[in-house]
Amino acid sequence: MYKITLILLSVLFASACSDKTTTVEPAIDESNAVSESAETVAAKPVAIAEPVAIVETIVAETTPEADKPAISATQKVLLTATVEAINHATREVSLRGPEGNVVDIVASEDVRNLDQVSVGDSLNIEYVQSISIEVVAAVDAEAGIAVIAAEARSDEGEMPGVAAIEAIVITAVVEDINLEANTFKLKGMDGEVTEFTARDPENLKKAAVGDLVVITLTEAVAITVEHKTEE
Repeated sequence: MYKITLILLSVLFASACSDKTTTVEPAIDESNAVSESAETVAAKPVAIAEPVAIVETIVAETTPEADKPAISATQKVLLTATVEAINHATREVSLRGPEGNVVDIVASEDVRNLDQVSVGDSLNIEYVQSISIEVVAAVDAEAGIAVIAAEARSDEGEMPGVAAIEAIVITAVVEDINLEANTFKLKGMDGEVTEFTARDPENLKKAAVGDLVVITLTEAVAITVEHKTEE
């Protein structure tokens, strides 16, 4: 699901978001910030006449009052493409992106109600990718990983649409903190211990051996199709 969405974004979007990437390192290695909860995407059609692409990146503001280091970042992408051609028999669809480039795809059988789609209709993709990293006090904590996913599709007879979300939660245990060397070590679920250098030494003073580092990665996507607006 997400791979198909990302391919569409990369082909239709062209270079529109090439300079909008955000890199986040472990929270213990960053200045304090309020950790935002992972966001979900609602399937809200966007009525826009011409193909457009919008990118928004949000990084949580620092909060010196926080007891433990934490940071989060969210990137939102809104893409609207236009159906240039469609073959309902072969399920082949041509889409024109915001840069004017056209990509051809074959809609799988999972795409319901393709017969409702016509030339000139708009395909709207709303994609959210977020990461939050926070250090929490813990006792006898263990590293681990968990995955949560959910998906919903449009009903029979409606315009095609799907909304999906997947969240991956990874935890690691703080094994060592060296204030003099400005380093810390984390143990993952496989038992491997890795050493990192802290960007902000003050963060190390707020963490303790045995603390749990919680990393939450979330991807959410909503895809809807709208009939072309009558003149």
